[in-house]
Amino acid sequence: MNQNKYLGIGLGYVAGYVDTVGFMSLSGLFTAHVTGNFVLIGSELARPSHGVLIKFLAFPAFVAAVALTRLGVHALQSRNREPLRPVFGMQICFLLAFMLLGWQAEPISTTNTLAALCAGMAGAAAMGVQNAANRLILADTTPTTVMTGNVTQLVIDLVDWSRGGSDGAPGQRIHKFLWPVLAFGIGATNGAFACVYWQFWSLLVPILILAGFALPGKR
Repeated sequence: MNQNKYLGIGLGYVAGYVDTVGFMSLSGLFTAHVTGNFVLIGSELARPSHGVLIKFLAFPAFVAAVALTRLGVHALQSRNREPLRPVFGMQICFLLAFMLLGWQAEPISTTNTLAALCAGMAGAAAMGVQNAANRLILADTTPTTVMTGNVTQLVIDLVDWSRGGSDGAPGQRIHKFLWPVLAFGIGATNGAFACVYWQFWSLLVPILILAGFALPGKR
């Protein structure tokens, strides 16, 4: 298994894990992608309850992190420097802020406190960095934060493979997409149980995974 596949599996696990911790801890906030938050914002506007502000603020935080990552990658590449480890370092910093601000906000009865809002923004920013990295410097790696497209492609390829396709492309794509999808699901499950027992301290797990990828010699 080559390095890109290891990265796809590890980052898929991180995305599922962090998204679940954010969802369980911060009134259903999706940190790894903005699509779910658009749906939740629409629902909250139609039937107001609580937690809508944190979903509104997560969007500009996500966008700002993507823009910051793009600028950082461009600056590093223009100096002929390898950008992956610095990008992982940025994501780790945002996850650390997510963990510490969330811990500061506990116990969370409402997400409208300053600490909870900032925690949600930090979590969305962390996953904005990962989304941008997938596009900018990990283009050969399976997308790791939004699984809808991956599952769709996986099912199409499974059908084609079962019908005996004329070439080996469906089998190759199955091998590429299957493991990150499974890793995302396992990460989501692990993140749920870890959040129940350790709340925001459970974010140490994805932080350590990213730190492992950021070590010199890992890329």
